[in-house]
Amino acid sequence: MLNKTSILKVDDLSVEDILKVMETADSFKDISKREIKKVPTLRGKTVVNLFFEPSTRTKTSFEVAAKRLSADMINFAASSSSLKKGESIMDTLRTILAMQVDLIVIRHSDSGTVKLVDDFVEIPVINAGDGKHQHPTQALLDLYTIRTRFEKFEGLKVAIAGDFLNSRVARSDIAIFEKMGMEVSLVAPAMLLPEDYSGFKVSHCIDDIIEEVDVLYLLRMQFERQDRKFYPSVKEYNRFLSLDMERLAKMKEGAVVMHPGPVNRGIEISDEVMGKRKSPSDRVLIEEQVTSGVAVRMALLYLVLA
Repeated sequence: MLNKTSILKVDDLSVEDILKVMETADSFKDISKREIKKVPTLRGKTVVNLFFEPSTRTKTSFEVAAKRLSADMINFAASSSSLKKGESIMDTLRTILAMQVDLIVIRHSDSGTVKLVDDFVEIPVINAGDGKHQHPTQALLDLYTIRTRFEKFEGLKVAIAGDFLNSRVARSDIAIFEKMGMEVSLVAPAMLLPEDYSGFKVSHCIDDIIEEVDVLYLLRMQFERQDRKFYPSVKEYNRFLSLDMERLAKMKEGAVVMHPGPVNRGIEISDEVMGKRKSPSDRVLIEEQVTSGVAVRMALLYLVLA
């Protein structure tokens, strides 16, 4: 199985661990194509989705992954829990642990809370996003999606564009892409760049890199995390960082576009590009990322619990 039981950040995983997840996800992706999409692999195991932040893709895909492996899934929503009555997170954890659960998947708005939970419990913990820190399972599914389109990772040119300052996806993707030998460049205005970007090629407009990259990864503008306005207007953002049909046409043959979702239409990606997604020659892999997410999270649950 994996060298590290809990998965809190990309650095917890070795290259061998990552490749093992990729290979295991292949077999589980096939299960999802069957008429009966279920195997008894984790029958008798109980997984808790402990989400303190809103989520559609991550929460649902973990639930689907657990159920396809025949595990029991408990969905916890902070908005309807005793936390609203003043109960502490630790007391909530004690209650959940008393139910003899086997694994906790947790998302929280505060960086470091996931580590605090992992230190407190004796069962495996998987980080489903903590504040502005990391989102390791998103990075794994992004890597797996890239693997379905390219023969190897080494030497692939990846440009990540957008709101680095508030993005846990960016931090995890940069770490895993570099670990697997990809050439990573950053595209953002100075006010949205990460604190430490030394050593990276940096551009301020995607026109500077659009013709040379194999993967263009567009980050979501995280308005809910911004305590002040970081960009003058949507029009200015469109001018330098948005993907429209004209820019899409400039991408080299075989190059793809990715986005962690949900997309702010008309900001990161234009309506015209989003509307083109059902084309057989489509470059935009948003749905493929969601499909990959189920397979990768099935693989993680199996490797941690089986």
